[in-house]
Amino acid sequence: MTQHRPRGLHGQTVETLARRILSNEYAEGTVLDLPTLRAELDVSLTALREALKVLTAKGMIDARQKRGTFVRPRSSWHMLDADVMRWHTASAPDPVLFDQLTEVRAIVEPAAARMAAERATDEDLAALGDALDAMAAAEDVESAVTADVMFHRHLLLATHNDFLAQIAQIIAIGLAERDKFVHHTNPPDPVPAHRLVLDAVTAHTPEAAEQAMRTLVNQSSQDQTPTR
Repeated sequence: MTQHRPRGLHGQTVETLARRILSNEYAEGTVLDLPTLRAELDVSLTALREALKVLTAKGMIDARQKRGTFVRPRSSWHMLDADVMRWHTASAPDPVLFDQLTEVRAIVEPAAARMAAERATDEDLAALGDALDAMAAAEDVESAVTADVMFHRHLLLATHNDFLAQIAQIIAIGLAERDKFVHHTNPPDPVPAHRLVLDAVTAHTPEAAEQAMRTLVNQSSQDQTPTR
């Protein structure tokens, strides 16, 4: 997947502040010194406040009279926001985050595979097949990761459920970083397990699709174990 690059000074300011929060440079409860930040980042106070509005909307900071602008507890962050997930996974690899992502996948993806087996169109099956072919043909980590992410994204899209389509975007971001991390441990060939899922979805056998995806996610969890 292509690396995200923030656009303009506004985007760079948002990214800088987000990285500092995620790295715990600005720990929970830290009150931000806005004049000092403005001078350090060489932005106007108006521009800084606009960047802070973005982080406020994502639950990462808040402002109160007599207290000022401060970092909110992690439990308040909008972890299902695509930017928050990207910022989090772009920092140092976090096995705990990957474990939590796997737990979410274990809940969502087997049920999604069952649903896809019931609802997938010819176009959905073609997209899944193309992703699997790309996975089999991948000659480097980046292309393997891209193919894997596309397979899982297309599987969730094949449910034709708008909520799952949104979740697909979040899982894709986390899965991409997890894959880059795990691929360096030489995990088993992922193609056979994914092919079993595709075969079951193609055959429109919901129970088989659900079980095949459950097995795939369990294998994913085992692949992560050596990284801890």
